[in-house]
Amino acid sequence: MIVASLAFYLFAAMTVASGVMVISARNPVHSVLFLILAFFNSAGLFVLMGAEFLAMILVIVYVGAVAVLFLFVVMMLDINFVELREGFLQYLPIGGIIGLILLVELIMVIGAWAFAPEAAGVAAAPTPPIESVTNTEALGALIYTRYIYLFQGAGLILLIAMIGAIVLTLRQREGVRRQDISRQNTRPRSASVEIKKVQPGQGI
Repeated sequence: MIVASLAFYLFAAMTVASGVMVISARNPVHSVLFLILAFFNSAGLFVLMGAEFLAMILVIVYVGAVAVLFLFVVMMLDINFVELREGFLQYLPIGGIIGLILLVELIMVIGAWAFAPEAAGVAAAPTPPIESVTNTEALGALIYTRYIYLFQGAGLILLIAMIGAIVLTLRQREGVRRQDISRQNTRPRSASVEIKKVQPGQGI
């Protein structure tokens, strides 16, 4: 029990510290590295909670795909981050208001759990015993039965966001020849093959 408590405080402290460094680091590459560290520590917290599937998804999807992809984008694109930081102060009041709203919501949630401890017994989907089903099986049964429409809606939103990002970043430059596969397949033989009759002793 003592080892689990020490591991929880270690992972939690490292997660909070990494999150603070993500938004305070001047170098964006360092911010991404701290973000990866925060993901790993969050995965450790999920393992302590018995949600090993969520921990695996957090490491594989977010660390292996999102964070690494963002790191490559930051390193490959020539972005002037000094110019981006110039307008930081004009958005500071809006950011402060949003942060204050989130703080009030967190206080309300924590206060509700503190003043109404019986709320834990009214969970919509109580956790099944470990002996009956695994964590992955229980999560899959819950997502694909009770929350199937919400799950599909979230997938559609992510698909639309992905298509929108591709459309916004797709740039067409003038004078660049692009491959048109349908045009190549429908091109007649006479447009691509020319037969020359070469006489003996003469060149083409």
